[in-house]
Amino acid sequence: MNVRNAGLLAAGALLAVAAAPVRAQADAAGYPSKPVRIIVGFAPGSSTDVTARIFALKLAEMWGVGVTVENTPGAGGTVGAARAAKAAPDGYTLQYGANGAMTIAPSLFTKLQYDAVRDFAPVSQVLLMGSILAVHNSLPVKSMKELLALARARPGELSYASPGTGTPQHIGFELLKILAHVDITHVPYKGAIFTDVLGGRVPITLQNFGAILPTIRDGKLRAIAQSSLKRSPSMPDLPTIAESGFPGFEAVSWFSFLVPTGTPAPIVKKVHQDVLRVLGQADARGRFTELGLDIVGNSPAELAAIIKQDIAKWGKVIRDAGITATN
Repeated sequence: MNVRNAGLLAAGALLAVAAAPVRAQADAAGYPSKPVRIIVGFAPGSSTDVTARIFALKLAEMWGVGVTVENTPGAGGTVGAARAAKAAPDGYTLQYGANGAMTIAPSLFTKLQYDAVRDFAPVSQVLLMGSILAVHNSLPVKSMKELLALARARPGELSYASPGTGTPQHIGFELLKILAHVDITHVPYKGAIFTDVLGGRVPITLQNFGAILPTIRDGKLRAIAQSSLKRSPSMPDLPTIAESGFPGFEAVSWFSFLVPTGTPAPIVKKVHQDVLRVLGQADARGRFTELGLDIVGNSPAELAAIIKQDIAKWGKVIRDAGITATN
């Protein structure tokens, strides 16, 4: 290679390096220039869907383009997650995921169509919802201590209802059983859960705040404890399971924004900033609070750490409890 050609190659390399920041800035500057879709792995009317639509409306107002929610229900949110993982990494497909698909499914299903860590770039964990452990009024217990004492006196006789196998409520209750050394039978539901719980046929349940709080306030069920690490503002007088003899216990549902891996970093940054702007708006915050949700809004790095930590945590519970996708 002669000196002249070497000089040309060097100059070209310098131009390429100099152009990279310009291209990165352009990626964010023109975004979004067309409609954006938010994939939700649950049916319309679910907590995931309702909260996603609040974000969609607010982001559409900010961006001046259509932002639509695409419901893709199935297998605990994993069908939607798989679709999002395979989407073009251009910022025009956002995954609004519940934690079940991201942190429980990897250990529950033997063949997922995506890798929760490899196939997604985290944006932000936005909302968190604890659950309430409640009992039918006929059950003679008013505290966690009394409930566990009854369960130990009647091993295998009591049962609890969850929204389904592999849900945060199911896996969370199984963790409680392991820690408390009790035998309480799991009864999974896909619907009509409160019919049996209200009738006393399945006298115990762990349900998220949004689903169960009205029933608690009407006095139809008795709240025993809440599953979040800290007491929710929605029920500040109800002790947590962590306070009731199980320090550090936490089993919550959370929602987050992610994008397919390979999405340009400037676009990830813009979506992150604008999602946080939504969380900062008083009307949106008020609506989320009404739904029994706690507002988070963390960084991509923090969400990435939570996903990895929770995959390990719930994977151990699933293995220790012998849980499969069918039980």
